[in-house]
Amino acid sequence: MSSPGSTDIATNLNAEVHDAEQGTSLWQDAWHRLRKNKMALAGLFVLILLSLLALLTPWIAPYGYEDQDLLLGPTPPSAAHWLGTDTLGRDLLTRILYGGRVSLAVGFIATAVALVIGVLYGTIAGYLGGRVDATMMRLVDILYALPFMIFIILLMVIFGRNILLLFFAIGAVEWLTMARIVRGQVQSLRQQEFVEAAVSLGLSPWRIMRRHLIPNALGPVIVYTTLTIPNVMLLEAFLSFLGLGIQPPQSSWGVLISYGVETMEEYPWLLIFPGLVLSITLFALNFLGDGLRDALDPRASKD
Repeated sequence: MSSPGSTDIATNLNAEVHDAEQGTSLWQDAWHRLRKNKMALAGLFVLILLSLLALLTPWIAPYGYEDQDLLLGPTPPSAAHWLGTDTLGRDLLTRILYGGRVSLAVGFIATAVALVIGVLYGTIAGYLGGRVDATMMRLVDILYALPFMIFIILLMVIFGRNILLLFFAIGAVEWLTMARIVRGQVQSLRQQEFVEAAVSLGLSPWRIMRRHLIPNALGPVIVYTTLTIPNVMLLEAFLSFLGLGIQPPQSSWGVLISYGVETMEEYPWLLIFPGLVLSITLFALNFLGDGLRDALDPRASKD
């Protein structure tokens, strides 16, 4: 007759054998590790919440975007205006919600532009190698040496302060590091057996890159993407602070912070609340990026 302790041990062993037989994919294993990182999950939750608020802003904003009350003027937080009003009597909470739509859009769209350019460029350079790789990466080195802030400012001056141009201008200067990361991953992958098997089967280089190399290089790409978004948002905030970003009547968190800096001594809430929201967003992105880096690290020990 077996004891209760031995029964539990046998049950646990059977469960472990069952899990080992079923196996887990790289992404399932990464998600398992990510779930144990409380800060990363908190960051993911904050980003999802902010994205939902941005999408639902027209329906949940307490006031209209351009509603003004000049007689009311700047007022501190109250029951009627939870985060106060600005010098034109506009509800600050409403402006933060609408500003979040622009800031998050800049972050995600500009990062997507950088992602597409960087992944394609780095994959081609890493897979073809030789003179093609040397030429392409020397171009990257030259572009690294250029003052990209001046480049963006020139684009905004020449083509006008268009919000879509801002998305692509920022994305066009953020792809260089992404290209280097992808190139390094592809160079290590192209010597693997599955790539050599694809070549022996006569698959075209483009199909090999699209079906085999890019999917297997996505781990570091995803991590760097989460770290690029806050850089892009900070760059947009800096441009808006200089008056070269989003223009009135539109606003972003950077615009609101710039306006709050001008009036911080008299009306500190105009700087505190937009700055707090931007800081929370950046912290969430960085926590998520750190969590993804640990979860997707193939050298991490399995539990």
